[in-house]
Amino acid sequence: MDLSSIDPISLIASLMIAATPILLAGLGELVVEKSGVLNLGVEGMMIIGAIAGFAMAVETENPYLGMLAAMGAGAVLALLFGILTQYLLSNQVATGLALTLFGLGLAALLGHSYTGLKPPAVAKLDIAFLTDIPVLGRILFNHDAVVYFSIFMVVALWWFLNRSRAGLVLRAVGESHDAAHSLGYNVVMIRMGAIMFGGAMAGLGGAYFSLIRVPQWTEGMTAGAGWIALALVVFASWKPGRLLIGAYLFGGISVLEINLQIAGAGISPAYLKMTPYLVTIIVLVIMSSDRRRASLNAPASLGRSFHASH
Repeated sequence: MDLSSIDPISLIASLMIAATPILLAGLGELVVEKSGVLNLGVEGMMIIGAIAGFAMAVETENPYLGMLAAMGAGAVLALLFGILTQYLLSNQVATGLALTLFGLGLAALLGHSYTGLKPPAVAKLDIAFLTDIPVLGRILFNHDAVVYFSIFMVVALWWFLNRSRAGLVLRAVGESHDAAHSLGYNVVMIRMGAIMFGGAMAGLGGAYFSLIRVPQWTEGMTAGAGWIALALVVFASWKPGRLLIGAYLFGGISVLEINLQIAGAGISPAYLKMTPYLVTIIVLVIMSSDRRRASLNAPASLGRSFHASH
């Protein structure tokens, strides 16, 4: 095994790219769960975003229109989930699982004619005086706009949830929907807004797979990223900052696994592919080992249906 072939600077820069789709989907799901809703359909919304974004980008030759289409597709699928769970009061767990299966099947059908095509390239932001900085320039300032958008959203959501009135209302709905309703807040509409935001973010995460990280369409290309995003939300104790750390940890292990294969590590590729998932879960479980504190961070009404007559 030739470890000298692994460039540490490229490794760190690559982990930011690998982490971005999971971070985007995780941030969306964090907002959904803060409102008291559990949506297990993240994987389905991501794969729909992947094919919708890819198809729009190929047809229009504009990757940014593709990303907008992906966000719209994810939001529409989330809207379906919201109608079923918030208005028809279907079981959130069963509906979320059905949403994932539906998304995977629909994406495979829609993507059949796009297999083998290449999308238009997404340019990296090139700020001369920043990208020219030794080491840090290559690591931090040589990425596409979506990477920086995901980091911006971490800060924006922290501020929204902890400093804004709207964020406090959202958290109140997630803690006690009955109390929020008694104060005059429209619980269902607030949750619907959170659900659609989560769908849009998951859709964008899916489009990042098909347009930037792996610029092509392949059936099932999200490969469980939606489930990782769901796990990161819980293990990060519903905190955006911890979610960033968890996503970057997973991204780093994923990129290291690929580099070890290239370097000729004498380990079965199957074990290497399993490593990112295993290490991420172990470390995040350790991070959230204080069960009492983790339970305090969990929204009290998470997964519970609301009806105004209750």
